[in-house]
Amino acid sequence: MEDTNKSGSSSPSGSPLRTGHCPLPTIKKRKTTSDVWAHFTRKKVEGKFKAQCHYCGKLYLGESSQGTTHLCNHLARCLRMKFKDIRDMQQQVLIKQQNKVDGTMNLNTYQFDQARVRNKLARMVILHEYPLSMVDHIGFREFVTDLQPIFKLVTRNTLKSDILKIYDNEREKTLKIIDKNGSRMAITIDMWTSSNKKRGFMVITAHFIDHTWTLQSRVLRFVYVPSPHTKDVLAEVLVDCFLEWTTDRKLSTITVDNCSTNDAMIRLLLNKLDTSSLMLGGSMFHMRCVAHILNLIVQDRLSLIGDDIERIRDSVIYWTGSPKRRQKFEENARQLHVQRTKELVSDCKTRWNSTYLMLFTALIYKDVFSRLAKPKDIYGRLELFHSVTEFFSGRKYPTTNMYFALGCELKIALNEWSLSSSEMISMMAESMLAKFNSSWANVSVVMVVAAILDPRYKMKLLEFYYPNIYGDNSDLEIEKIKNLYYDLLDEYGDVDESPVGNEGSSHMPASILNQVTQIKFRLIGSMSRFDKFVNNNSSSSKKHGNGRMEFDHFIDERVLKRSEDFDILAWWKIKGLKYPTLQRIARDILAIPVTTIASEAAFSTSKRLLSPHRSRLHPKTIEAMMCAQNWLWSEINNYNPHLIIRSIILTE
Repeated sequence: MEDTNKSGSSSPSGSPLRTGHCPLPTIKKRKTTSDVWAHFTRKKVEGKFKAQCHYCGKLYLGESSQGTTHLCNHLARCLRMKFKDIRDMQQQVLIKQQNKVDGTMNLNTYQFDQARVRNKLARMVILHEYPLSMVDHIGFREFVTDLQPIFKLVTRNTLKSDILKIYDNEREKTLKIIDKNGSRMAITIDMWTSSNKKRGFMVITAHFIDHTWTLQSRVLRFVYVPSPHTKDVLAEVLVDCFLEWTTDRKLSTITVDNCSTNDAMIRLLLNKLDTSSLMLGGSMFHMRCVAHILNLIVQDRLSLIGDDIERIRDSVIYWTGSPKRRQKFEENARQLHVQRTKELVSDCKTRWNSTYLMLFTALIYKDVFSRLAKPKDIYGRLELFHSVTEFFSGRKYPTTNMYFALGCELKIALNEWSLSSSEMISMMAESMLAKFNSSWANVSVVMVVAAILDPRYKMKLLEFYYPNIYGDNSDLEIEKIKNLYYDLLDEYGDVDESPVGNEGSSHMPASILNQVTQIKFRLIGSMSRFDKFVNNNSSSSKKHGNGRMEFDHFIDERVLKRSEDFDILAWWKIKGLKYPTLQRIARDILAIPVTTIASEAAFSTSKRLLSPHRSRLHPKTIEAMMCAQNWLWSEINNYNPHLIIRSIILTE
């Protein structure tokens, strides 16, 4: 009995009783393995398991058999959980942000903002010409979701609405910049075409020098112009633009392509505008695009050796047509001991600079190619035109002051080529010279005025070149230019303004200055004759009274020696106290571009085309995107002047 009682008593340790049967297994609680349980607590409510959200406290079914899909769905929608994530991110995430004013880097706490990110998305599409449909691309949507799950990606219609808001805001900023600017605006116009519907658009751009003596340009309109593009239609669009931007009384010149329609349009514009507000009553208003003139001259003359160029083009296309042919060409070059410094490149028939570059590369392998004699002679002549066009198509530096000197050098070179022993070169030069002389006769006096404002040239440039151009009448022509300057000084002298220039800092980024310097010295290296002329001829200007002493004193001073790092804007910025009236003239004149187009487009005879995805948009949307693109890039470049960023902005 005793033993039986002992065996039937409970174990102090709670161990199973020894009854002669196998012990019952302990029932263990099943582990909740889903990651979602880190955000929920499982609890019994009225005898049933429930899952309670850690953030909002809501209860959901919590039985194991009911799964966790409904819990995951709630977690994705739970606003309080999102707000907690934001607070955690504010506490944990620090990012570097660049100060837009001085470029310094600051460490700031990140705070997500749906509206700000939407704005950045719209800016990105504007700046880089992405299609609006990118917000529908599955890859982009997946990327955005992984990058920031909180961000609610917008539709393309909402994106377009955000772009229009940016356009309105940036337009207000640009209006204030132009309204506050104290100098005149030089206008350029260029025509673009949509790639699908063949609609015509006019790009109206204002160029000016701001209070820091930095060259600026802003697109005022990218406006749809219905056909036909008559002088009346074009003039009406321009006048409406000037009135809308209140620039009608602040204009200096308008640069257009060289054609009869534009000539008639300019005459009509002068009838519509108040010419008393223009320089010298509008006599300096019309400027012809230099790049367009040079294009016509070069393209016309390339046809003389069209057969030779076509043979080289065919050879280049053949040898680059397959890897096996490339390898064979390289073997031939090695056998002839020709170093491979550049790859063969074909050209685009509408871009004569690409033909120039094709010839340049082909001449490296002249021993591999055959029949390069004629193109070799032509290449040397094209090089000068290529360098001049490349320089004049710049937008970061003044070009007006260099046109007269380089134009004279081109004229002298063509005269020398016309005397060549090669009948083909002589015939080509005479034809080019005839076309050049016809355009030179229409060169605006602005070019001469700008050249005199360059302290490296002044009147010496006229004294050096005019005898070659006008012969015995050179003194009379020089006197005409002096009298024109006196009239201009009288006109500017009537306006009582303080010198401009001690505010901010004029700067041309070193990288751009070096590029300009290389082009300039490649161009004007042949001007050593001018340097000798300056050294051998002292100034002999006569003095005048009645407020014209300023100009006489300026031209009487010895010209500056040409140097590699000369910055004409920086020079005029600090000369306001000494030459206040001339400084105001320089600020207006040096802002004038000599071409209507920039960079690569300057070498093309084809039309500027809008990209296909932009061509499908409404004209108002196209204008908003193209104008805003220009304004945003201008702002970025102003904040980061030492970055090499394309700044025109209107890409093909």
